[in-house]
Amino acid sequence: MTTFSRGPGRTERLVLPGVLTARQAVRTVAALAAVQREDGAIPWFRGHHLDPWDHVEAAMALDAAGEHTRAEAAYRWLADHQNPDGSWYAAYADGDADAPTDRSRETNFVAYVAVGVWHHYLATGDDAFLDRMWPTVFAAVEFVLQLQQPGGQIGWKREAEEDGGADVTDALLTGSSSIHQALRCALAIAEHREEPQPGWELATGLLAHAIRRHPERFLDKSRYSMDWYYPVLGGALTGPEAKERIEEGWDRFVVPGLGVRCVLPNPWVTGGESCELALALWVMGESDRAVEILQSIQHLRADNGMYWTGYVFDDKAVWPEELTTWTAGSLLLAAAALGGDEATTAVFGGERLPRGLEPDCC
Repeated sequence: MTTFSRGPGRTERLVLPGVLTARQAVRTVAALAAVQREDGAIPWFRGHHLDPWDHVEAAMALDAAGEHTRAEAAYRWLADHQNPDGSWYAAYADGDADAPTDRSRETNFVAYVAVGVWHHYLATGDDAFLDRMWPTVFAAVEFVLQLQQPGGQIGWKREAEEDGGADVTDALLTGSSSIHQALRCALAIAEHREEPQPGWELATGLLAHAIRRHPERFLDKSRYSMDWYYPVLGGALTGPEAKERIEEGWDRFVVPGLGVRCVLPNPWVTGGESCELALALWVMGESDRAVEILQSIQHLRADNGMYWTGYVFDDKAVWPEELTTWTAGSLLLAAAALGGDEATTAVFGGERLPRGLEPDCC
């Protein structure tokens, strides 16, 4: 088990007018850290499950706040409990590695470790950490690319062995967009280690091309706000194309003063989607609108510094009644990007991330 000590603290970069004061930032980081188990696992909240994607998101938020020992423990948990095929299961009861509750293996969950590992390295400069985690990242990427389809998109998941273990080749635009960011971070790690991965470059280019030019290769989930902004957040759409996409969906998904809808037509705004949209806006250079979105969800902040998952505005009710680590984590990461945290801006801004070799056709 890990003995956690207080990091040097960097919460001054998390302070945003109308979003987080210095005291509030400290409180949120402490509340997030309190959910982490001694073995490094970060479930949604104690007693609920852990999924690998949200576990990494929370670990990145801890790094952004200077809690590097805690973040490293989270990545050690992943390294210690990676499946032989390079994957992780989709859910573990309360972060207990011996108690998986969903034995399917979702590709975007598996890929996201590369984003977290690169973020931790940029935050700490710890080459020894990168060396230790490289086999974990390598195996995860190789698993994910087994499910890449001829059109470039990434299949959703591999079913549990007890359900036949078949690959689900249908692709999700949100998941593939997240994988696009993860592959670029994996390429950055490989480049830093001077271990080029040309196959990964080709795969990343094919994936980017599918996201930009072939929406028909993905399941239609256009009712979900994540499918709207994730091609921008994941770095596949940039410049005028990104701007056009965000403007096209703005009035459908943004509820002024309350945040971002999760899914149409439901009268439900969610903190995670709101914070991710704020990050996407920052990526586009629209920091003012990003701050406005973060300010609009302050009604989700709880007294302990965590954030409610969502709010049903027709009924004026918090729902579900849960304070999730990934909601707090996404808010801290958005604040860190807007505050100029170098590791966070590098990972989400993408200027220093390698791009794949996009084909000229197909």
